[in-house]
Amino acid sequence: MYRLLASIKKELLILINDKVGLTLMFVLPLLLVFIITIIQDSAFKIVNNNQISMLVANHDAGELGDNLTKRLANSGMFKVIEKQEIDSLTLKEEIARNEALTGLYIAEDFTQKLQDLSGSLSARMLSDFGIGEAEAKELSIPSIMFVHDPVLQESYCQSIIGMVHAHIGSMESARMIESIYAEMGVEEVPDEIKQNIARNHVTINKKPASVNKKMVTPNATQHNVPAWTVFAMFFMVVSLGTNIVKERNSGSFQRIKTMPSSFAVVLASKQVVYMTVGFLQVLLIFSVGAYVFPHIQLPELYLPANLVGMLIITLLSTLTAVSYSLMIGAVARTQEQANGIGAISIIILAALGGVWVPTFVMPEFMQIISELSPLHWCIEGYYILFLKNGNWHDLLHVIIILASFSLVFQLLTYLKLRIDKII
Repeated sequence: MYRLLASIKKELLILINDKVGLTLMFVLPLLLVFIITIIQDSAFKIVNNNQISMLVANHDAGELGDNLTKRLANSGMFKVIEKQEIDSLTLKEEIARNEALTGLYIAEDFTQKLQDLSGSLSARMLSDFGIGEAEAKELSIPSIMFVHDPVLQESYCQSIIGMVHAHIGSMESARMIESIYAEMGVEEVPDEIKQNIARNHVTINKKPASVNKKMVTPNATQHNVPAWTVFAMFFMVVSLGTNIVKERNSGSFQRIKTMPSSFAVVLASKQVVYMTVGFLQVLLIFSVGAYVFPHIQLPELYLPANLVGMLIITLLSTLTAVSYSLMIGAVARTQEQANGIGAISIIILAALGGVWVPTFVMPEFMQIISELSPLHWCIEGYYILFLKNGNWHDLLHVIIILASFSLVFQLLTYLKLRIDKII
């Protein structure tokens, strides 16, 4: 035990003097968590809370253009800026000059064409029931020009177009009902019918998926804090991998073999120290998410109900990170190799594992490849706890896979050191 404690003390002194390694393991991950969470939280607020700026050039001679403009403004999703005097070309230029993110150009004949279309459809419906005759005439479909800032993604633009379609569809339905009543000799549609047309009959309640009754609302913090904490854990490879290469090249490992001690004690001390570092990283970054974020207007990090599960996932994640770092240190021949291979490999594994881009948006073959990244399973374990409130049954496969990664990395480290006759 004395030898182990002495070896741990030696590792702590080496780590404390490694200012670059400590910065990479603690300071940079904190900055990443702050920056990425602030950026993503702002993006979420633009979509969920803030209004989308929309410049409307309404040239419609009838009332439906004004009706559509009011509907969009009253929806609460758009900040409508009306400029009736501008034409379609000017509208494009103003959007390009960042006057608004989106724009609508409503032509002069919008009301007329929509009324003609609704009247024709209602007449055809009544004709099928033997009431009147539908005129066979060719109608032109009303159209609206939608202009958007090029920075907006295609899926986002399609969502906005869908919202505009929904409002136009509601107006078209109201016109069709009015036409049907007019064809039947009723001058005015009853107020009750008008109210039922205007009112939504179907309510859609959005709920995040969860495996138990306790619900956690996903936000930028719940996603980013666990992901970047895992990234910070694995970046200990720069410090630990370099440490192993330095001791091997300086002859420290050979001198240890001449002492009445086991090399297993040296490896055990390194793992104890760096697993403690991993736990400190989790404690620091999670504490910042839970206690600091609310004071700077960022969503608070809510810890999962299964704290024991979180402890187990943290233990296995740190063990996997330490085992991977030991393997890189055993494989690399120089400190430059350890730094280069370690840092680049972690960046690649983080990209594959879903730290930057969620795996579900990747192509199918990339989703399969992502399962080869240990970071993917570390993040998956935290997501099951933080976002889905998972139980032990949900965590079991993650625990087995992380334990398998650690075992494989430890075995490869042992074999390499054995081949080099260090063990």
